[in-house]
Amino acid sequence: MDLLVVGGTGLLGREVTQQALAKGLDVAATFYSGTPTTAAARWRRLDIRRRDEVMALVDELRPRAVVNAAYQQADWVTTADGGTHVALAAAAAGARLVHVSSDAVFSGDAERYDERATPDPTTPYGAAKAAAETAVKAIVPGAVIARTSLIIGYGDSQHERHVHALTTGAATGALFTDDIRCPVHVADLAAALLELSDAGSHGIQHVGGAEAVSRHELGVLIARRDGLDPGRLPAALRAAAGIPGPVAVRLDGAATRARLGTRLRGAREFLS
Repeated sequence: MDLLVVGGTGLLGREVTQQALAKGLDVAATFYSGTPTTAAARWRRLDIRRRDEVMALVDELRPRAVVNAAYQQADWVTTADGGTHVALAAAAAGARLVHVSSDAVFSGDAERYDERATPDPTTPYGAAKAAAETAVKAIVPGAVIARTSLIIGYGDSQHERHVHALTTGAATGALFTDDIRCPVHVADLAAALLELSDAGSHGIQHVGGAEAVSRHELGVLIARRDGLDPGRLPAALRAAAGIPGPVAVRLDGAATRARLGTRLRGAREFLS
């Protein structure tokens, strides 16, 4: 078997699965609470919180590579322990591992974060992601740890749905003008992960989009793309709202982009 996608029903996992199938790969994908999206993949239900289940499945399938795109922001066991279980199983099977991590491992205190930056998380989710990174590095030294940022899709990402709800009045709230990230399109990210699953590179890779934008600017770009009124998007300052967590996290992925054939576009380009 060529590839196992863990978390195959999420926004990213679906795209990785579909792109791998389009390349003619033999693909298996896992689901837990989501619904399998394509009959062409071999779907298996998996609870990555259970080490025995993960070990048994990977041992049975013997994939050449594993992409772990599974997480739950509010669940340490899924994000940290689950990532550890996948790493243990990949190591036992001799599979190449691409573990998807997040810019949430950083506090936002630095101006930019390149691949050499040390995690300093300030939220439980960021701490879980950082813990998983530590486990992956120790268990599978040749693994790729792919840190990314806000993932934007074809209208179905969390941020896109929120923008639609704000402009239509279905939701209240505001988009912050000082909350900075490096959004990436799900198609670009999935292609990069598949490339990394084949390449000889290892270690930390930053696979965010090529430019930093605020959540409010990102919302405006989404609204314009989708024919909505960006003037209906309320703006506010996160710093004044007292919401915990990092404000501005700029992933510097220049070193990773120089090694990739996949082009990681910036939000202003892929939402134009």
